[in-house]
Amino acid sequence: MNKFVGNLEFAREIDLLTLKLLDTKVAISVIGLGYVGAVSLACLSSLGHRVVGADIDQDKVDSIAFGESPIVEDRLGELLTSGVAMGLLTATTNIKRAVEHTDVTFVSVGTPTSEDGGCDTRAIRAVGQAIGEALAVKDDFHVVVLRCSVPPGTTLGIMKPEIEKASGKIAGVDFGICFNPEFLREGTAVADFHAPPKTVIGVTDERSARVLSKIYAPVDENPIVTEIEVAELVKYVDNVWHATKVCFANEVGRLCKPMNIDSHAVMDIFVKDTKLNLSPYYLKPGFAFGGSCLPKEVRAVNHLAEELGVDVPMINALIPSNNEQIENAIELVRKSGAKKVSVIGIAFKPGTDDLRESPILEVISALKKEGLEISAYDPAIEPSPRIAMQFNYMQYAAPHLKDVVDTLPEMLKKTPASAIEDADVIVISQKIPGIEDYLKSKKEKATVLDLVRITKEAPSSADYTGIAW
Repeated sequence: MNKFVGNLEFAREIDLLTLKLLDTKVAISVIGLGYVGAVSLACLSSLGHRVVGADIDQDKVDSIAFGESPIVEDRLGELLTSGVAMGLLTATTNIKRAVEHTDVTFVSVGTPTSEDGGCDTRAIRAVGQAIGEALAVKDDFHVVVLRCSVPPGTTLGIMKPEIEKASGKIAGVDFGICFNPEFLREGTAVADFHAPPKTVIGVTDERSARVLSKIYAPVDENPIVTEIEVAELVKYVDNVWHATKVCFANEVGRLCKPMNIDSHAVMDIFVKDTKLNLSPYYLKPGFAFGGSCLPKEVRAVNHLAEELGVDVPMINALIPSNNEQIENAIELVRKSGAKKVSVIGIAFKPGTDDLRESPILEVISALKKEGLEISAYDPAIEPSPRIAMQFNYMQYAAPHLKDVVDTLPEMLKKTPASAIEDADVIVISQKIPGIEDYLKSKKEKATVLDLVRITKEAPSSADYTGIAW
């Protein structure tokens, strides 16, 4: 599946059917004419595709068939009117007929919260069955594209089996199955469709990837083609991140008000930093944060909020969440049954000898108390009085780490090979240059616990693991 990850590279040999689809504007059916479906229908017709909208709601179908928008959304009405006038856009309540007379089907049905708090997938099951019944009488390769917000596993675990059962056909052979999340903001959805922040296509077969990439080529020539489960989760992660940003800004506002500080002035300056604050930096799953700034200042803000009588639950949760990452690392070592542990990287980040509140010290402390033998290596740290001096900075924040700091000079080895040679588990807490070469000298059955993902792709090996992969 990795061959699909990244920008799509078109295959040299394309079967005649796919060549036909790529050389012409494919006909598209859109099932579900709510917010996402109506916008997709209108915008796809504006790209020159013949589109058929399908929904069980007769009122929505009638509205769209007359070129009228069923919702309030900028420019949507004019696109629907234009599509109908040009003979490119029609609507029906007959879902099977819509599928039969098109090449690609977009599914945008509702997935509300279920009674247990999860995702209600009943509409997806029903539509999957209807699509399957339509495909049973079709000979051509048909591409089915799920666009709803759903938990990972829904496309392949619910939609695909329903289609295969009803059609008697096989996904990837007789029809294509994709997940294509939408990133449309209400109020600017049409503009977002034509200038997307990103286009994500989750696929299992190359033919479907080519067809869908061709559809989006006029608005995005470089779609991100990936695994279906990755595409499904990206949509959830996007929205949870947006919710996090809203809550964070609101908590900053609540903190500012009793001090008579203009919260908008604070945040206006905050968002000007696109190197760190609004960037990919820090947004990689890995180990806990540490250092002289982040832990100290999170605690300081928590203390300030408490003094002001302001409730900031998200900020208050940062330290406990960070501690959970440390506990996960400790537990992974415990489960290995190791007696000798090697730790590569002691400072809170590579390229510095700063030990202040380095999260790996917490791991070492816990393992030492359990009687494990620890060796360590960090190219930036030499045994010196500076190690003890740094403890003075964190003596109130982490008094329990004094024993680790005092004995650290004894643990430190001069070379990575000498630190690793007898270890049952090798804990990597920094992306130190050449780290992969160091691991060649490990014992044959030694386990590598990689806390920072030193490789782009997670190695698939029984003796290699991480916290988040």
